[in-house]
Amino acid sequence: MFAVEEINRNTKLLPNITLGFHIFNAYHNDDRTLESSLVWLSGQGPTIPNYSCERQSKSIVVIGGATSELTVSMGSLLELYRIPQVTYGLFDPLLSDPLQFPSVYQMAPRDTSLPLAMVRLMLHFKWTWVGLVASDDSRSEKFLRDLQEEMVRNDVCVAFIYKVLTGLTEDKRYHSYFLEKLSDSTASVIVIYGNTDALLTLRFSEVPHTLLYRMWITSSHWDIAKKPGYIYFDNFHGALIFSDQTSKIPGFKHFLKTVNPAKDPEDIFLQNFWNSAFGCTSEIGKGDGAVCSPNASLDTLRLSYLDMTMSDQSYTVYNAVYAVAWALHEMFLVRSEMESNANGTISGTYPWKIHSFLKNIQFNNSAGNQVVLAEKNSVANYDILNYVTFGNDTEVLVKVGEFISEAPLGQEFIIQQKAIVWPRTWGEPLPSRCSKVCSPGFHIKALEGKPVCCFDCTACPQGQISNQTDRDQCMKCPEDHYPNTERICCLPKRVTFLAYEENLGMALASIAASFSLLTALVLWVFVKHKDTPIVKANNQDLSYILLFSLSLCFLCSLFFIGRPTAISCLLRQTTFGVMFTVAISSILAKTITVVLAFRATRPGSRSRRWVGSRAPISLVVFCTFIQVMLCAIWLLLSPPFPDADTHSDPEHIILECNEGSLIAFYSVLGYIALLALGSFTVAFLARNLPDTFNEAKFITFSMLVFCSVWISFLPTYQSTKGKMMVAVEVFSILSSSAGLLGCIFIPKCYIILLQPQKNTKKFLKNNPNS
Repeated sequence: MFAVEEINRNTKLLPNITLGFHIFNAYHNDDRTLESSLVWLSGQGPTIPNYSCERQSKSIVVIGGATSELTVSMGSLLELYRIPQVTYGLFDPLLSDPLQFPSVYQMAPRDTSLPLAMVRLMLHFKWTWVGLVASDDSRSEKFLRDLQEEMVRNDVCVAFIYKVLTGLTEDKRYHSYFLEKLSDSTASVIVIYGNTDALLTLRFSEVPHTLLYRMWITSSHWDIAKKPGYIYFDNFHGALIFSDQTSKIPGFKHFLKTVNPAKDPEDIFLQNFWNSAFGCTSEIGKGDGAVCSPNASLDTLRLSYLDMTMSDQSYTVYNAVYAVAWALHEMFLVRSEMESNANGTISGTYPWKIHSFLKNIQFNNSAGNQVVLAEKNSVANYDILNYVTFGNDTEVLVKVGEFISEAPLGQEFIIQQKAIVWPRTWGEPLPSRCSKVCSPGFHIKALEGKPVCCFDCTACPQGQISNQTDRDQCMKCPEDHYPNTERICCLPKRVTFLAYEENLGMALASIAASFSLLTALVLWVFVKHKDTPIVKANNQDLSYILLFSLSLCFLCSLFFIGRPTAISCLLRQTTFGVMFTVAISSILAKTITVVLAFRATRPGSRSRRWVGSRAPISLVVFCTFIQVMLCAIWLLLSPPFPDADTHSDPEHIILECNEGSLIAFYSVLGYIALLALGSFTVAFLARNLPDTFNEAKFITFSMLVFCSVWISFLPTYQSTKGKMMVAVEVFSILSSSAGLLGCIFIPKCYIILLQPQKNTKKFLKNNPNS
């Protein structure tokens, strides 16, 4: 009515021509729709196919078809006469097929972006467990398919799918079963899509208490605000509605405010609506209500009766009326043979002649928006409306966001969360999930046979973290970091090594220095008393070499303390190996010398030539040379180097010396062990020689201590990590060196310093064991 009046006032559009219209009720029923179409075609007389009693004011275009089903029902009859049918319902790709529906023109924009828009809303509020309710028709089937595909791509799961059969909307048992199924679902968010008739169950039923507190998402084509008067509560308070984005049409609200049946008493539709909305009657004494006030205005009605703003469907109807008017205007201009007759009708205007003009129609409406038809329809943009009801039985639709399909990725969805009024008892956006949130420190474990949204939560493995909720996988910390106790963040590992500053390092360094000084003191005692019998009797040159090497053995342990460097790593094991080889080979030479000395006392013994010669020194040099060659090969082929162990201790980075070649390392140790075993064997065999000249007994005991220390060292060394492993080796070096010093030289120092009377030739001659 508003569009027709506006066109008739426009002197530039269809000048000197007045548009009119007929209104027929489609009843949202295929049979009644077909009947209404036949009545329109036949005119005021009996409904006879191919015959019309209407001689004047014949309509030439049908604007109708709120749903695809109604459009098809009407079109099956209208197509026989090639009457153009302009639809204002949801765009349906099936209806755009010119072979099947050549006379159907769709005004609504394509809604292919609606599934994406709804999923963007779900993702924004982290709703991953969503129920779907739709009418059982082809259009809803396609929407559900597109929506499910988009949900799967974004890891949103379908809690349930209920299809409402149109033919059972009057069945109370079906209503009860349907609503019970909805109520039993754990989904807090439900999407509704479909035609109005099929979903009357939700609109006009007193739904279970549990459904009142769900979040409903729907499109504006399903009128959520309509409900009968006997429903005293609202089922959909807080719902979010996707409405085709439209522009404000100037003058529409003023037109509604001025509408009154008193101004147009012949409009029976307006009079019936007026009486129902205001609860009044147009005539005194007719009916139970009061007489309608002549000053009543539509802007006082609540939303369930009338929305004073132009809805997207009304906007489409408005554009459809203008599309027909512009098509007639173009036809009037092009076909000059058509002339207006005296009563203002167009002579020779037949419905099928308008098709060519409707197909190519393009114009700007009064809001400045471009309008096109058919396959040229653009993809729809959406306003997101919030349906809010108040205690005084008033309702409003508030825009809280929008979805612009042509916008750049990431900018197409806008929502004003603070402006949303949520369903009762929510107060804030609540989650809709199949499973509880996996807190940081846990990750999702899929359940076999369940949707991806239904899962268990499992703690992150050792060395991994998750710092967000619902992580599919935990993340490994960098090598220089480790997880905290809750496994929600990575902490930097502390660098550790055997440092001089810590108590253990300081103690070992002090012991090494003290024993080295003690060894030097023993050497000084031996040098000072070099002319005494006890010093001379035990090959004083070998004693000097042994004491000097032992002093260096104590000091070489200092290479193991402190931050590992390239130099310290090269010198650690090689210096230790060479110095201990000198010491052990010196002991071996001393033991062999003792044996040769006693054999030389026998008449005709060939061993005399070896006593007093440089042979013992040569033995030390030879044995040491072999060890030096082993170390040289080690350093050339695979030398030790500084390394950082990030795996042995989860909370520390262990700075250590990587031995490079374990074969070379154990070859050095094995060679020292071979010399020690030889020394122990020879000393053990010579243990029964006279005591005064024989130190084999002390060497045997010292080798026993030495071997015990290093045999214990191997398993301990392998079972420890980090600075404790280094401390074990330092302790083994110090204890074995101290064992050699104590067992071989302390008894001699005791005699030299405390019992000098025993360190004389006279005492040695008087000693019966000499």
